[in-house]
Amino acid sequence: MNIFLDSSALAKRYVRESGSDRLEEILSAASSLGVSVLCLSEIVSALCRRRRERKLSQQQHLKAKQALFEDIADSTIVHVTDQVVARAVELLERWPLRSSDSLHVASAAEWSTELFVSADEKQCEAARSYGLQVEELIVG
Repeated sequence: MNIFLDSSALAKRYVRESGSDRLEEILSAASSLGVSVLCLSEIVSALCRRRRERKLSQQQHLKAKQALFEDIADSTIVHVTDQVVARAVELLERWPLRSSDSLHVASAAEWSTELFVSADEKQCEAARSYGLQVEELIVG
């Protein structure tokens, strides 16, 4: 199964939290994984924030970042093309999304994902309405 993860879902692989176990189940069923080119910077930003807040040690931060780089290397990276931007604009005009969230949904649609996974309720709602099969990881 082709599975596309947005940053909020993929981050659960590196920081244990509600939804992490379900994410691992989903990934075990994946034949291929797609992510937006935005994932790397968004997740590194989140890891840096957690390190600054002392929720991650320097060693935990480095280990999580290395795991992220390894996962990204094994994934299909969907770049921000003219087609992705056009889809993102369409999404923004129809649903109350942040720009980056619209780019993740647009990237998933452009990649023809079989399952879009996110922990963002509004993004999941828009993705469903846009015609994607969606799994929302519950945030606890």
